[in-house]
Amino acid sequence: MTQKPITIYWMRRDLRLGDNAALYHALREGEAVLPLFIFDTNILDKLHDRQDRRVQFIYDELQKIAAELRKHGSDLLIKTGKPLEIWRELLKEYQIAAVHTNEDYEPYARDRDGKVGEMLFGHKVPFNTYKDHVIFAKSEVVKSDGNPYTIYTPYSRRWREKLKPFYYKAYPTEKYFSRLMKVSKHLYFPTLADIGFKAVDCDYPARVAKADIVNKYDKQRDYPAIEGTTRLGLHLRFGTLSIRKLLAYGLQHNQTFVNELIWRDFYQQILWHFPQVAREAFRPEYDFIRWVNDEKQFKAWCEGNTGYPLVDAGMRELNATGYMHNRVRMVVASFLAKHLLIDWRWGEAYFAEKLLDFDLAANNGGWQWAAGCGTDAAPYFRVFNPELQLKKFDAELKYVRKWVPEYGTPQYPQPIVEHEFARKRCLEVYKKALKKEE
Repeated sequence: MTQKPITIYWMRRDLRLGDNAALYHALREGEAVLPLFIFDTNILDKLHDRQDRRVQFIYDELQKIAAELRKHGSDLLIKTGKPLEIWRELLKEYQIAAVHTNEDYEPYARDRDGKVGEMLFGHKVPFNTYKDHVIFAKSEVVKSDGNPYTIYTPYSRRWREKLKPFYYKAYPTEKYFSRLMKVSKHLYFPTLADIGFKAVDCDYPARVAKADIVNKYDKQRDYPAIEGTTRLGLHLRFGTLSIRKLLAYGLQHNQTFVNELIWRDFYQQILWHFPQVAREAFRPEYDFIRWVNDEKQFKAWCEGNTGYPLVDAGMRELNATGYMHNRVRMVVASFLAKHLLIDWRWGEAYFAEKLLDFDLAANNGGWQWAAGCGTDAAPYFRVFNPELQLKKFDAELKYVRKWVPEYGTPQYPQPIVEHEFARKRCLEVYKKALKKEE
């Protein structure tokens, strides 16, 4: 055990040293601060692909953080295993004065933090948590009666009314880096193999969006063939970019872009207040839908072989890069749930496995919206026509040609379902399920 008491800053989905709420408060406390990251095997063991791009991204970012800490005579402590067991070990190894960490609102994270906090409390170690990856969390934006908003528009209105510069002011962590715990030699940094993964090459999006993309976001974001979206989802998901910094820029340059950040907060508070949405429909009556769940058609959807070019282009982009354009995400999700009548949870799980920027709250919210069963959902009788979406948003077929080069040739498959038939079937099945609930 170390002789002097230390403070531990536990890094999770906040992979940066600058403008970091928990790190700032840890450094201000007075004791030397040791940054910690745990490769959580409760999460990693569920990943099927041992060359997961997200694990590689986290690993690469941790290397950068460790290098930065070493410039200040400190280092990053990395552990692999189950968090509760690791904290038991740390309590034996270090004299811990306090633990600081940033909040995570996902059901698993809440359960994990509850157990860790309880254990630390038993050892008289304060467990301090802070809001960091959202602007407003939990019940900060609620109705006048204290109940949570379940519709985006009134939520966003109240969100904007409440917003003051204080909420997106940066935390000046750099001023206190001298309080980082000093180490005489570098701490152990595991290899990817040590944590059970193999290296994978991946072209990650830049951490800073081009200014003209944000400035023209409202005009260009719906067209998948052009560089019209920021691609910052990955960096917001893992906290390599501060939400406060991004909001400050958006407020000055594009309100439509700010709306997307509000959607992000909205879905986070939905997950907080209604954690059951991670497993079931936000609107319980939609759990009566009799899904067809044709595994052959699901496979065709996954592989991008449905015979609908915009759907196929989106799925192939996802499989090849770990990314899919936002407009196309809506089209492919609607197609799976409403054209094929495959349970939206199948699609949600596939996205969770493939998306670099996978975030439970946003992914779940988007899928429930597309299936008609969530908050602010597209009504069940609204069924996207993939052909009309193609004509509207990729009229010159630039996006489709990039990802589906055989489109227009005999090699391209016929549609696996006819649109008008699928639309009518969807309306009948949904109507029957909802009538049953009445």
